[in-house]
Amino acid sequence: MDMEIVYRVIIVLVPMILSLSVHEFAHAWSAWKLGDDTAKRAGRLTLNPMAHIDPIGTLLLPVLLTIQGGGFFFGWAKPVPVNRVRFRRGISMRTGDILTAVAGPGSNVLIAFIVSGIIIGAGLADGTPVATFLVHMFFINLSLAVFNIIPVPPLDGHYLLPEGIQEMMRRNQMIFFIALVLLINLLGNVLAVPVSMLQKLLVGFWNAVFGVFGG
Repeated sequence: MDMEIVYRVIIVLVPMILSLSVHEFAHAWSAWKLGDDTAKRAGRLTLNPMAHIDPIGTLLLPVLLTIQGGGFFFGWAKPVPVNRVRFRRGISMRTGDILTAVAGPGSNVLIAFIVSGIIIGAGLADGTPVATFLVHMFFINLSLAVFNIIPVPPLDGHYLLPEGIQEMMRRNQMIFFIALVLLINLLGNVLAVPVSMLQKLLVGFWNAVFGVFGG
């Protein structure tokens, strides 16, 4: 493996690991705030990447996709355990499921929002190591948000479906997920559309903000 490939892997893998760690922490924190301390007791209420890394979804798959190049980039970490019956009174199990689920993708959008503000506000030049790292952090988090909101188990988006459909899809979870991965590999440009829309929204916001204060 030549040094260029090693550099590409590192510049992608580090922000991927950090972003997935925040994603899973957001699930654990949301469940904890809703009254379920299952993830906390399992050691998942932490930003320490070692608690969240999945060997395949966090390491192997991102490395292979980076070496391959092109297509839609995605990955996952170990799922955070949630016990819906432990949500506090006043929070229905379905509401708790949804809030806990969307916390993960929401954290990725928040990271992308902050990072894009830093890039535009600081006027970082393209090609510098810091700029390259932040740009990868930006796009990885947008990709993670879009990928995880897809309504297919075990992804977060399936919690938005009616419970009957959720149960049916969970019974055939492996089939649905394998089909999804194959489709993404073939039709990555389809999912690139919402990523591009989010990119334009966030960049447009910060351009407007710094245009006002800078002008």
